[in-house]
Amino acid sequence: MAPNRVSPDIQAGRLPADQYADNFDDLHEPLDRHEAVVEADRCYFCYDAPCQTACPTSIDIPMFIRQISTGNANGAARTIFDQNILGGMCARVCPTETLCEEVCVREVAEGKPVKIGLLQRYATDHFLETAEQHPYERAAPTGKSVAIVGAGPAGLSCAHALARHGHDVTIFEAREKAGGLNEHGIAAYKTTENFAQREVDFITGIGGIAIRNGMALGRDVTLDDLVAGHDAVFLGMGLPGVNDLGLEGDDADNCIDAVAYIEKLRQTDDLSALPVGRNIVVIGGGMTAIDVAVQTKLLGAETVTICYRRGQEQMNASAYEQEVAQTHGVTIRHWLQPQALVRNDDGAVTGITLEYTAMNGKLSGTGETVTLDADQVFKAIGQKPVEGLFGGVSLDLSGGRIFTDDDRRTSHDKVWAGGDCIAGGEDLTVVAVEDGKIAAASIHKRLTG
Repeated sequence: MAPNRVSPDIQAGRLPADQYADNFDDLHEPLDRHEAVVEADRCYFCYDAPCQTACPTSIDIPMFIRQISTGNANGAARTIFDQNILGGMCARVCPTETLCEEVCVREVAEGKPVKIGLLQRYATDHFLETAEQHPYERAAPTGKSVAIVGAGPAGLSCAHALARHGHDVTIFEAREKAGGLNEHGIAAYKTTENFAQREVDFITGIGGIAIRNGMALGRDVTLDDLVAGHDAVFLGMGLPGVNDLGLEGDDADNCIDAVAYIEKLRQTDDLSALPVGRNIVVIGGGMTAIDVAVQTKLLGAETVTICYRRGQEQMNASAYEQEVAQTHGVTIRHWLQPQALVRNDDGAVTGITLEYTAMNGKLSGTGETVTLDADQVFKAIGQKPVEGLFGGVSLDLSGGRIFTDDDRRTSHDKVWAGGDCIAGGEDLTVVAVEDGKIAAASIHKRLTG
């Protein structure tokens, strides 16, 4: 495509200073005590609990809702934490509309499920705000040490479970702040008031867990050394790499990795200082695409368009999340795939040409194209593993991800793994939590014979 002399319009401070706080306030108002009790009374406390079956961490949902209805919010939180120590964050970010709430009997019968996610948040928030001590005691030290790579949901879940058993845990985290996706990769309006760090402090409050920040696998620490220096190793570092569009100009400053932009947004102290384009195009159909699209709109972008190569039903983002984007003024266009980036004489992106697609046995282009103006193009088409991280330790891989068995054991007898870095994962916080919990049980069994 021929270059042009148009310059992208990217500016900070597009909105009045006081509007940013309002725009990035809680997506959902938390329930107060009266609202929680009223909502809890809607639960039928089903004996077969389809909601519990649908929860990847198997939280006893009828039990904790009944505890809320009887005024025992902290007991409800303990019921949640017994199965999911990151229950507070999962209450905020879990796609409950496609998990527990989708199978709620009231949803099936009336189209209005019990608000399980908000009730879970009510209980866990109440505990964190009022409890005077950690809900669990650490067992006597075993003398065993476990290294964990990654202080995200999988690593934190694994660390807490191992620490409860008395093992010493050291988490090696590449970033300067722990929390993983919860801290760096989720929309700011889903986790306000520094909740991710509060939850990290809560989890590590049991003792026996040390976090070493700025320690990246393959750069600052090797898997060979971790295996040699510890009784077991758990890998929960997610997917550090990012998929590119594969187009000329992909490396332009304003053709941006959506995950990196969300991380920058999450860590800034002044949202008004974050530059954003007037016209935004997001390529992708998952949660990252939704999160970056909505947040650029909240930063003051005039037009934000998500382009996805397949239909609405194939988008990884749930119907609810798509609706959130649309109610914030984001346009979602389907059956479009990137064909070329429009650039000016300086190499900056000023637009993107997309080809219409169709399913004819397989996805293919139709030859018809459309060009959209774009001051910024965000890439949200998935992340990928980084090769060469494991040094001299041989691990079986599947599609570039680590292959594990049902206990999250890898092909190496001292290494376990979980979260986004393993094959077959669902890329959900709650699934990563369950991976860490399963791995911890297997590691503990191995270390104690």
